[in-house]
Amino acid sequence: MAIYKLQINGRSYEADVEADTPLLWVLRDNLGLVGTKYGCGIAQCGACTVHVNGNAIRSCVYPVSAVGESKITTIEGLSEKGDHPVQLAWDEVDVPQCGYCQAGQIMTATALLQKNPNPNTEEIENAMNGNICRCGTYHRIREAVALAATKLK
Repeated sequence: MAIYKLQINGRSYEADVEADTPLLWVLRDNLGLVGTKYGCGIAQCGACTVHVNGNAIRSCVYPVSAVGESKITTIEGLSEKGDHPVQLAWDEVDVPQCGYCQAGQIMTATALLQKNPNPNTEEIENAMNGNICRCGTYHRIREAVALAATKLK
């Protein structure tokens, strides 16, 4: 075990865990940041997506030892009041059904819009393609990402 100093959502945290502990479990089990969800455990569904230095990563397979000095953002850190443009667009378009995949979907969409503030439909589909929604709200997800892009301008 080792103590890892982490910068998450603008705050400093420490976690005494094994080096190969996935970031997901450090966030959820050690730090109580439970907005990031466990889905598949093999980086295929996207429910566990967080940002590491602004890049969307699958935290279920990302070892805490790889974090180093990186800045981590979870769904809890996206906005204090849930009023980030992507979150507002999700609500406006009424994307969630069961809601389980939504944190990962929102984090993936936010990373896309940080890198490409005006994506076309194909770029949205390509970026969001790796996130699975069991409810099948893909058309609303694409619509919400496009709407969020207009709100960020």
